[in-house]
Amino acid sequence: MSILNVENLSHGFGDRAIFENVSFRLLKGEHIGLIGANGEGKSTFMNIVTGKLMPDEGKVEWGKNVKVGYLDQHSVLEPGMTIYDVLKGAYSSLFDMEKRMNDLYDKMADASEDEMNEYLEETGMIQEMLESHDFYVIDTKIDETARAFGLDEIGLDRTVDELSGGQRSKILLAKLLLEKPDILLLDEPTNYLDENHIEWLKRYLLDYENAFILISHDIPFLNSVINIIYHMENKELNRYVGDYDKFREVYEVKKAQLEAAYNRQQQEIKELNDFVARNKARVATRNMAMSRQKKLDKMDIIELAKEKPKPQFNFKEARAAGKYIFETKDLVIGYDEPLSKPLTLTMERGQKIALTGANGIGKTTLLKSILGINPPLSGECELGDYLYIGYFEQEMKPDATTTCMDELWKEFPSYTQYEVRSALAKCGLTTQHIESLVRVLSGGEAAKVRLCKIINKETNLLVLDEPTNHLDVDAKEELKRALKAYKGSILFVCHEPEFYEDVATDVWDCSKWTTRI
Repeated sequence: MSILNVENLSHGFGDRAIFENVSFRLLKGEHIGLIGANGEGKSTFMNIVTGKLMPDEGKVEWGKNVKVGYLDQHSVLEPGMTIYDVLKGAYSSLFDMEKRMNDLYDKMADASEDEMNEYLEETGMIQEMLESHDFYVIDTKIDETARAFGLDEIGLDRTVDELSGGQRSKILLAKLLLEKPDILLLDEPTNYLDENHIEWLKRYLLDYENAFILISHDIPFLNSVINIIYHMENKELNRYVGDYDKFREVYEVKKAQLEAAYNRQQQEIKELNDFVARNKARVATRNMAMSRQKKLDKMDIIELAKEKPKPQFNFKEARAAGKYIFETKDLVIGYDEPLSKPLTLTMERGQKIALTGANGIGKTTLLKSILGINPPLSGECELGDYLYIGYFEQEMKPDATTTCMDELWKEFPSYTQYEVRSALAKCGLTTQHIESLVRVLSGGEAAKVRLCKIINKETNLLVLDEPTNHLDVDAKEELKRALKAYKGSILFVCHEPEFYEDVATDVWDCSKWTTRI
């Protein structure tokens, strides 16, 4: 049974077409992975099927009475709310039903017999609905889900303003699962989640009986939970049965077959054109030349898709740093309260250290304290000599009104327009992306702009806060290669073992020193 039908969908921004004449269907029980490079339109597609965005052309039809739950990669939480308030918000429609039921009970005091029967029937239906959706055990359900995501350890009375990006992601995901939608639409749900909670989400999706559509660049995670792939590329959307590895196998075969057919056709066109050119003027061979010309005119020309620019991340290296990158003595990090025990840490030149551990235990705070952005609660941190630092933050400010070119020019005012465009193009950004406002870019494209600033600056220490979030498969592989080749020192936060294990010389498990359980 079809739950979602999309027919002949076309959409674009300005003169940039995102997809043309795309069709898609979601069947009961299908676990779909929606994949494609950064900027191909995956999040735009999700926004169209959820009604947040109107398509230029085409039709989107959902099955009757389907409740859709959508986790958007740009979802935000209302400031001032507590974690409990947010999770309780999952049941807002049920509280509305309860209010309606209580209003009906009030009306019964003055109702006629016919009205009474009508009110009793409606209250009975509402009562059944409330019971089937766990309304009378809401607090128990909230506690269970909060425990699963480790939110009880943060404290359900904590306001969302104080939380890390990872903690906010967990709250949004927990709220979505409490809503018990018929269909889950998840846009990069593993961004900012730590390894334990990625594992929990994996188990949840494996046991999930309903259908879901998942956008993710985390291939091991994707492979473990999906059974259908939809691949978005060059304004098309193609369906493949199986996991990501199976898709790659079939995709490479199809690509090789198309290239072989293209080469054969180009050879045939060359031979036909050559024959026509040599024989059309001669009376004896004119008819044969005309026949070949007709064949050329009727030929369906095979076209190969233009290769997308692949990113090239080559970090510029400054002179060597001193022997010690930093040394801390009894450093206690935090804001209003300590996030760590007193830390005495040392990093030496040439080390590549990965910081791991659950969300909210202070990994980002530690980076900022070492760099002097956040003052420590006590103790001290001394940076080494001759440091040239490149710092990659988790997110760019959401209210940025600059274009990609403006962002780079701010960092490198002496660059010519050609140099700015060339630097951004090397990071895998197309002409349309380069001229776009940063805030309309996908998460992956925005991350490439931030990386571009660091790559073009001479550094001998890279401080990277979850650099793989949002990046597509090609960009992630290229970043891994560049970091392995980098001769300077690296201090980075990462939740993907298959990424950091190939780069890091040392792994520091921050859960060993945090004051948060």
